[in-house]
Amino acid sequence: MIHPVFLLAAEVTEKSGGLFDFDATLPLMAIQFLLLVAILNSTFFQPLLQTIDSRNDYIRTTNNEAKERLAKAQQLALEYERETAETRKLAQEMILTAQAEATKLKAETIAKAMAEAEARIAQAKAELEQQKAQARAQLAGEVSNLSRQILERLVGTV
Repeated sequence: MIHPVFLLAAEVTEKSGGLFDFDATLPLMAIQFLLLVAILNSTFFQPLLQTIDSRNDYIRTTNNEAKERLAKAQQLALEYERETAETRKLAQEMILTAQAEATKLKAETIAKAMAEAEARIAQAKAELEQQKAQARAQLAGEVSNLSRQILERLVGTV
């Protein structure tokens, strides 16, 4: 059998320190917890939150700067493409103008060469006609000399 002293001791231990015993330890533990939270907040969490906020500000400003740079780069690219198109158009016009001038110069040179060639041909024909006339005159003189000589020989031998 269990001795009554043990039962009394068991009852005393059961009544004090139970799970839902509301004595001075619960508020003391709550105060200690709040003190621990305040200390942790001031020593660890506050600097950490400041670091996180400064990091977020840095990321936000860097992101905004990057967006501005991207917009500027896109604007410069559009301006470059426009200038390139204008330059290509101007170059094409210059090429066409140069080709037209070259064709015109070529035609003028060919016309001048043709006129010069025709002038030389006409001059050569004139010279040939003159030489032909001289040759005929010379031949006519020789023919008359030869005919006279033939006639003299024929008449003189007879």
